Amino acid sequence: MRNQLSLKIGLLFFLVIVAVELILFSILYTNLVNDRVDEVMGDLLARGNTHRDVLEENYTSTTLDHVVIMESESDLIVAITDRGGEVIRSSDAIGPEVEAVIEHTDEGQVPDEGVILESDWSDEKYVATDSPIIMDGTHSGHVFMFADSNHIKEIISNLSRQFLFIGLVTVILTIITVMVLSKVITQPLVRMKQATEAMNGGDHDVALSTERNDELGELATAITRLSKDLKRVKSERNEFLASVAHELRTPLTYLKGYADIISRDSLSEADRRKYIRVIQEEVDHLAGLVKTLFELAKIDQNAFAIKKEEVAFDVLIQKVVERVYPAIEERNINFSYDCPDKVVIEADPERIQQVLLNILDNAIKYTPRGNHVRLEVIPGENEVLTLISDTGEGIAEEDLPYIFERLYRAEKSRSRTKGGSGLGLTIAKEIVALHNGRMAVESKVGEGTVFKITLPKEDDHEKSAID
Repeated sequence: MRNQLSLKIGLLFFLVIVAVELILFSILYTNLVNDRVDEVMGDLLARGNTHRDVLEENYTSTTLDHVVIMESESDLIVAITDRGGEVIRSSDAIGPEVEAVIEHTDEGQVPDEGVILESDWSDEKYVATDSPIIMDGTHSGHVFMFADSNHIKEIISNLSRQFLFIGLVTVILTIITVMVLSKVITQPLVRMKQATEAMNGGDHDVALSTERNDELGELATAITRLSKDLKRVKSERNEFLASVAHELRTPLTYLKGYADIISRDSLSEADRRKYIRVIQEEVDHLAGLVKTLFELAKIDQNAFAIKKEEVAFDVLIQKVVERVYPAIEERNINFSYDCPDKVVIEADPERIQQVLLNILDNAIKYTPRGNHVRLEVIPGENEVLTLISDTGEGIAEEDLPYIFERLYRAEKSRSRTKGGSGLGLTIAKEIVALHNGRMAVESKVGEGTVFKITLPKEDDHEKSAID
C-alpha cells in the first residue's frame, strides 16, 4: 500500500498544498487580527476625540455630565481630567489600572489629535486613548477612553474559531481534491502498466486512450505504437526464422541425399565425382548463407565493420567489372559501363564492392540472354550516383516496397536456379546506409530495373571537423 504511486503523489500534493495553505492562512490571520485591533483602537480614539470636540465647544458642567451619562450606558469607560490631571468626571469607578494610566500621562507629549496610550490588549486589562482638551490655545484637560481588553480578545477568539472551521473545511476539501487528482493522474499510468505487463506476456493488442493532449496522452500513444511495432517485429521474426529454416533445410536435404547416394557401393566412379561436386556446391551455398546471416547479425548489433579510406572509384568499378565479366560472357549479356576518371570517395572498398556485385549479380541473373546491362557513374559536387540498369524481367509494382526486407523474394517459387537467399539486398542497403548514402529502385515488369546508389564523396564527420 505504501508503494502505490497514487498514495505517494497524493501525500506529496497534500503536504505541499497544506504547507501553502498554512502560510497563506497565517498571513491572512495575522493581518485580520491586526486590522481588527487597529479598528477597535481607532474607534476608541475617534469616540474620545468626539467627546473632546463637544467639550471644547461647550465646556460646562452640564456637558461634562452628558458625556459621562452617554458612556455609562456603554461598555466603555470615560474619564475627564482638568488641567492638573485631577479626575473631575468618570462614567465608572476609577480603579487602580485606570488611575495608573491617568497618572502617567505627560501632557507635553500628547498631540492635539489624540493618542493611543495603551494597546497591549493581550497583557493589560484595558486599552486606552487620550484626547487633550485645547481651548483658545490653552491646555484645559484630557478625555480618557478605556475599553476592556476582553472585548478584543473575544473578537480575536471568534476570528480564530472561524479560521479553525474554515481551515478544517479546507483540509477536508484538499484531501478530497488530492485523492481525485491522484486518481486522475495515476489511473492512466495503472492502465499503461497493465498494458506493458500484457505486452511482456506476449499480448500486443493493447488498447490505450490516446485522446489526451498532455504528456500522459503522448506516453499512451508511444506505448500503443510500441505495441504495434513489437507485434510487427514478432511477426517478422517468426517469418524470418521460418524462412531461415527453409533456406537451411534445402541445402541440408541435398547434402544428406547425395551423401547417402555416394555411400552406395554400386555407384560408378564418374557418378560419385559428379555427386561430390554437387555436395561441394551445396556446402558453398550453405557457407555463403551462414556468412550472410552472420553479417546481418552484426548489422543488428551495430558491430558491422566499416573501414573508410580514400577510394579511386573508377579503379573500384574496374575491379567489379572484372569479377562479373565471366558471368556476363557465360550468359551472353551485352554489358557496358561508364565511370569518369579521378572520382574519389571516402568509403570501405570491400563493402562497396559487395554492394555493386550483389546488384550486378541480380541484374545478370534476371536479364535474358542477349539483353543489355549497364553500369553508369555520375559524379556530383558532394555525391556520386551509381546507376545499375538492366532490360530484364523487372519487378512487380506490389513487390517493390519490400525487396529490401529480409528474406523477401519476388520470385515466390524460390527457384534454385535464380533465387538467392533474399538477404543480399538487405545487407547492401545497410552497407550504403552506414556510408551515409541512399539506395532506391525503379522497375517495370517486362522493361527492366534501375538501382540508384548515392554515396557521399567525403565522410560527414571528417568534413565538419575540417571545416
